[in-house]
Amino acid sequence: MSATPAATPLVSEVDQLLQRLGVPRAAYTGGTLAARSPITGEVLAQVPQQSAADATAAIGRAHVAFQAWRNVPAPRRGELVRLLGEELRAAKADLGLLVTIEAGKIPSEGLGEVQEMIDICDFAVGLSRQLYGLTIATERPGHRMMETWHPLGVCGVISAFNFPVAVWSWNAALALVCGDSVVWKPSEKTPLTALATHAIAQRAIARFGADAPEGLLELIVGQRDIGEVLVDDARVPVLSATGSTAMGRAVGPRLAARFARGILELGGNNAAIVAPTADLNLALRGIAFAAMGTAGQRCTTLRRLFVHESIYDQLVPQLAKVYANVQVGNPRTAGTLVGPLIDRMAFDGMQKALEQSRALGATVHGGGRVEGVGGADAYYVRPALVELQKHEGPALHETFAPILYVVRYSSIDEAIAMNNAVGAGLSSSIFTLNVREAEQFMSAAGSDCGIANVNIGPSGAEIGGAFGGEKETGGGREAGSDSWKAYMRRATNTINYSTALPLAQGVTFDV
Repeated sequence: MSATPAATPLVSEVDQLLQRLGVPRAAYTGGTLAARSPITGEVLAQVPQQSAADATAAIGRAHVAFQAWRNVPAPRRGELVRLLGEELRAAKADLGLLVTIEAGKIPSEGLGEVQEMIDICDFAVGLSRQLYGLTIATERPGHRMMETWHPLGVCGVISAFNFPVAVWSWNAALALVCGDSVVWKPSEKTPLTALATHAIAQRAIARFGADAPEGLLELIVGQRDIGEVLVDDARVPVLSATGSTAMGRAVGPRLAARFARGILELGGNNAAIVAPTADLNLALRGIAFAAMGTAGQRCTTLRRLFVHESIYDQLVPQLAKVYANVQVGNPRTAGTLVGPLIDRMAFDGMQKALEQSRALGATVHGGGRVEGVGGADAYYVRPALVELQKHEGPALHETFAPILYVVRYSSIDEAIAMNNAVGAGLSSSIFTLNVREAEQFMSAAGSDCGIANVNIGPSGAEIGGAFGGEKETGGGREAGSDSWKAYMRRATNTINYSTALPLAQGVTFDV
């Protein structure tokens, strides 16, 4: 059994936060999973982990809960999500701060993530009265044909460290109004925010009353083995998994083998095009946030920039100046825009990509470790701006760190081809005032990504639009107009209210 972390000021602050958020101390003390803060590198808590058997039991409880929850009317289910939104509003400041401490986000991003949870709750509450099916024209007289939508079952959620709580809410809010139960396996790098969110959700359930069965929302904390239980259990008909493309390659075939649905949110090697007519001041601000926000650790982070040759020498030096001057440091310090990388592995991956770039003859601005911030186990880096002669090497693969590869282009067709010339297909954007270029970029012959923006960067999505991508990004969609259908099953119903029995397609079968 691991020792309790020393009561440093940050450890004491986190303990107080968790207590205010309603997390029992037994849930984050005396365990074997070290919860660290990337801000200082120190261990904040020792979280008990669940075993594969515990995960199986949690799925069993959730399955039994589903069998009761599916019979609760959808607007009543929406009331639970409304209460969850209320509880999140009350806890926003504390939960947002915990996100900052455990994931390293600047405070506005930590609070923004909780606001996103609140927003999806609002969205789902309205949706609870809009789970519409269609009435379908039938060729048979005296008949009516329609589709109805029914709850699907247990929804598994595997989330990543970079959005430690929002991803759960995107799935849970919709799954709950659709009549599903939820089992959540958070990243082992961010267990404390998951414990806090679970405690908040339990308060909403307590207020909701007896219509919410035990086991409706389950949390399992641990390593890969318990995630694999979610992937393989036949009682989990839909699984939302956020992570790397490599993770998706492992998860996807196992879901397919048992004919389960996968909502896969995987890698993103996102690009932006800066055209000759672009508003360069606007583009500069959009590029800076998209490339450096969250220390380059968003799935929608801008990683490749294609700048027209006629404006390259005007824009790129300005961008290099922004990179040189942006404040990197403790995210809780006023003025800081770039906080720490999550851990040593992220730092090593960044340095390897920069070494590969230099070997190709690239000009690298920044990218070094920032000393004197946090402890030896805290990894702060200057964002890197890498000027490449060709679209090649590490630019073709996602590195989860603040590296922006810049390449010149001469024609819009060339830029779109480079945008599409990678495995991932999550997000993309173009900065242009030319309507023809904008429309071409968004057309069937344009960007092949799930998100294609004009005059904003590829990063920063709203819950009203479907989030997700194509190709190696996995094809999943969360939030948006019809995402609820992923959590339900459709039945086609034909009702004969006549005394005859005509068959479709003119078939006759008289007996």
